[in-house]
Amino acid sequence: MPISFLMLYIHIPGCVSLKEKRSHIKPVLARLHREFNISVAEYGRLDSWQEAEIACSLVSDDGVYSHRVMQQVSDFFEANWPDMNLIKTNLEVIH
Repeated sequence: MPISFLMLYIHIPGCVSLKEKRSHIKPVLARLHREFNISVAEYGRLDSWQEAEIACSLVSDDGVYSHRVMQQVSDFFEANWPDMNLIKTNLEVIH
């Protein structure tokens, strides 16, 4: 059973507090979960105002499908949140 992990490393320019960062990140997490039915959480850079790391995971019976969905998540993020810069992504599919 393949498990896919996608890590999104994000820069949020102009963010000056953790409260403001949270106001940017929370809607992203909710929307990604709703649109793709994946597990999503902020997991790193929790004390940094302008940086965030978001982890996405998906369990499926088809590794190709999982990979495709995670690629769509990355593309969806870039298309829908142009005010945040996607610095790097890391996609892994474990079989």
